[in-house]
Amino acid sequence: MFHHIHPYAPYIPKTATKLIVGTLPPPRFTTGELKEGDVDFCYGSRDGQLWVILDKIFNLNLKFETTAEAIAQREHFLIKRGIGICDMVASARREKVDASDIGMLEVELRDLVAVLQQNPKIDTLLFTGGNSKNGPEYFFRRKLKEYNISLKLVSNEVPRIHRFQLPNNGRIVKTVSLIAPSGAANRAVGSLASYKKMKAEFPEKTTIDFRVEQYRPFF
Repeated sequence: MFHHIHPYAPYIPKTATKLIVGTLPPPRFTTGELKEGDVDFCYGSRDGQLWVILDKIFNLNLKFETTAEAIAQREHFLIKRGIGICDMVASARREKVDASDIGMLEVELRDLVAVLQQNPKIDTLLFTGGNSKNGPEYFFRRKLKEYNISLKLVSNEVPRIHRFQLPNNGRIVKTVSLIAPSGAANRAVGSLASYKKMKAEFPEKTTIDFRVEQYRPFF
């Protein structure tokens, strides 16, 4: 089986008040066999949409290429906006070498509760996916059980919002479960009443435009 190891340590600037939380980048980031248009950084896959969305929200004029400049642009943005990135999965095994969350086996999780305790400014987790099996929220809930902590629902509208309390000091942290910034999640977007309403009013708008409006208030 392929041992899918996360190639990047958590990237958490001292300024961070928000933390982007996903699962794993595609296997080629583990092996270093990047494609043209990939960026050698968190969420750097040319097939992913997170940096496309953030580029549109903040007019960043990002480069989408395998260069040091493209990495530096992203690091500068994260430091300036007080945003970190810490995916839930440290490693997993795969029978089929692909990027699907559902295909992950023998998953080793990062201890995000410990990470939060070490970074006292962080008050919001931004999950790049919901509570479906092997999604970032799903794994985070599993880790919370080890601490006897549960999420409390704040809003059941997509994106769903929860809150929880850290065990060491009672600090309240909010979680926001965004629709995944991947092509695979487009079917889920298409089924949302809010997306259908947007398309009815603005037929030219896309699933990325929909995510831009969903992500904007939380970034």
